[in-house]
Amino acid sequence: MSSPPGGRSTPGLPVAAAATAADPLTPPTGHRSLPAPSARRSGGLLPGRPPGRPVPGGRIPGQQGGPAADRTSAGRAAVPLWRRLWPLRRPALSSAVAASALAGSGVLILRLVQRQTGTTGLLVGSGLALLPLPFVLGSLAWLNRTARVPVRHLLFCLAWGACAATTVAILANGWASDFLVAHRGARGETLGAEFATPLIEEVAKGSALLVLLLPLRRRHRCEEGRPCGRWRRLLWHPGSRPAHFRPARSRPAPAGPRRARSAPRTLAAGTVLGGVTACGFAFTENALYLGRAFTADRQARLDAIGLGEAPSLRDFDGTVHTFVLRALLSPFAHPLFTALTGLGLALTLTTARRWPARLGAPLGLLLAMGLHGVWNAAAGLGTDGFLLVYGLVMVPCFAALVCFAVWAQTRRTRQSAAPGGGR
Repeated sequence: MSSPPGGRSTPGLPVAAAATAADPLTPPTGHRSLPAPSARRSGGLLPGRPPGRPVPGGRIPGQQGGPAADRTSAGRAAVPLWRRLWPLRRPALSSAVAASALAGSGVLILRLVQRQTGTTGLLVGSGLALLPLPFVLGSLAWLNRTARVPVRHLLFCLAWGACAATTVAILANGWASDFLVAHRGARGETLGAEFATPLIEEVAKGSALLVLLLPLRRRHRCEEGRPCGRWRRLLWHPGSRPAHFRPARSRPAPAGPRRARSAPRTLAAGTVLGGVTACGFAFTENALYLGRAFTADRQARLDAIGLGEAPSLRDFDGTVHTFVLRALLSPFAHPLFTALTGLGLALTLTTARRWPARLGAPLGLLLAMGLHGVWNAAAGLGTDGFLLVYGLVMVPCFAALVCFAVWAQTRRTRQSAAPGGGR
């Protein structure tokens, strides 16, 4: 058998097969081959490889042992072992860790309160502290119709305020009070009540919102492929925010300058989360103060009986006074303080304006601490001074919060009813 001119055939192969082997890019007659991947396609399939660079080993992307498998193994090798084994990378384990931490702090705060009130005082104080709780939580549940915060987040904030925040506040307030009294004497007690206590308690309560928003499972990156430079974008990347803290969907706007505003749902969510956290905190604090007052009144009554005096209803004046002051006159005090922190944080997360985004969260926290300090200072002004501060400061602030809740609910209803409304 003679070979074709200018070429040599492979022994044992027909002429057509030899021609195909010599020129693999030329398809045989009557057949159609798939086109080879272009440089643009290969560059898209292989990120990080310069366009047009040949694939090493002639492997086809997607085959076993090809570049896809190499990238997977290289990515796994690049991630440190401690990060792959870190339990907070898995939502179930992170939830279990958070629940265990809250349960431990709950046991600790229960023991701390019981040591100061006694078992009977703890039971009486907890029962009396429960009475105003349904009214405050019911008001926040009405506002949550606008915010639509999930129940699991509400339960977390309630447990955080009742267990973790109160544990931190009791321990830190004790240390701060001892330090100030040791260095400032009698003036140190006033400084602790008016400055140190608001700072510690508001930071402890407001940190629940940060825990909800902090992405523990992964580190987000910006569009440029580098870690986010601004603290706001690093902690609250748009892909990691809960639904109630994401910006509202864009809708067609009329011609003219556009003003970026925070969604009513986001502002209401910050208020609800802060208020629920403060409700848990106020419950534990009321149980502590009411239990203390009941234990003191009970001891005074036993002493009076031992001295031969007849018991009367005035023996429990301290408990009644504490209940009226904390449960009837100011059940919304702590929720009002922490709601300002939630409002400022919500403004920071959603607004597109530079200065409101920078000053929203710090200003909200400072307002909460300032109002808390004024409320604590009013307790030392006597009955007339307390009523004056109550009427001139607390009542207007509470009325403003109610007006904001009504505005958020009304505007949310209008946006939902409008065509192409919000979420």
